Amino acid sequence: MEKTSKIYVAGHKGLVGSAIWQNLQTKGYTNLIGKSHKELDLLDGVAVREFFDREKPEYVFLAAAYVGGIMANNIYRADFIYRNLQIQQNIIGESFRHKVKKLLFLGSTCIYPRDAGQPMKEEALLTSPLEYTNEPYAIAKIAGLKMCESFNLQYDTNYIAVMPTNLYGPNDNFDLERSHVLPAMIRKIHLGRYLHEENWEAVRYDLNKRPVEGVDGNAPQETILAILAKYGITTSAVELWGTGKPLREFLWSEEMADACVFIMERVDFQDLKGNSPEIRNCHINIGTGKELTIAELANLIVKEVGYKGTLRFNAEKPDGTMRKLTDVGKLHKLGWHHKIEIGEGVKKMYEWYKNENCKL
Repeated sequence: MEKTSKIYVAGHKGLVGSAIWQNLQTKGYTNLIGKSHKELDLLDGVAVREFFDREKPEYVFLAAAYVGGIMANNIYRADFIYRNLQIQQNIIGESFRHKVKKLLFLGSTCIYPRDAGQPMKEEALLTSPLEYTNEPYAIAKIAGLKMCESFNLQYDTNYIAVMPTNLYGPNDNFDLERSHVLPAMIRKIHLGRYLHEENWEAVRYDLNKRPVEGVDGNAPQETILAILAKYGITTSAVELWGTGKPLREFLWSEEMADACVFIMERVDFQDLKGNSPEIRNCHINIGTGKELTIAELANLIVKEVGYKGTLRFNAEKPDGTMRKLTDVGKLHKLGWHHKIEIGEGVKKMYEWYKNENCKL
């Protein structure tokens, strides 16, 4: 990519997209294109085609997706498969029709089988059944990966798919129903702290920033207590789903963005396909190669937030996959390594949340 190349970042307001946008700007790229959902509905094929006709991007980062945590994935199964397939179909299809020079597709490590060997190598894809709770989302992401691979093989395009581990960072989603595990835990424990301390000013301020199911900080106290209790947040305890035993790997989103730009600048499909007559598994895992239990993560957050109430786990709720550690050997061979460890990341994340969303 040249510094003046026209680069479209799909999903530039989201967790990963905003980090990619910032990384590109920091590195001196000056011709970036981004459209909010109000400006461009990526589910609308006609609108996406008109956008590509008008803007003619040379490079595309496909960071737009419909995402959520274990609760949302399990409840909104049709939405997760339909919306993600549609977004991918529209953007990859128009990228091909408009002869985009290079595209980076962001998937997820949930593409790997539920019982995949650990750490998960790229070659584990499609070797056994997926985890049930996020199967529709995973299938959509596998389809996107295979679209990139298939266009490359049939039409000699240069589309690369990357599979990030669990991400967290600035501009994350803190919705209690739809967010991923780490931001959900931060917000739940943050609210638990101020309920425990009877700091209603802080609780109401938080809910005014991010209402829960339409309940904001102006609601009666009993209404607020009821809606927070639905999500396991009470004056005496915070309850988290599962046993706390699953192991998870986490990567700071700004480092994920750096890895994405690194790959776009230095890696081509030809570097990944190898010499086998059956070319597959050309995607790249992006992660740290390090893990901790959900309980260990919760305790890190409790310490950072300063929560003094009770933390408990509800073993009647699903754990999801018990272990999801990525093998990052391919990424390391390409020359990229992470720097921010989880302890530092949790601290940075909570500081961001307090600065952007809270009144203390």
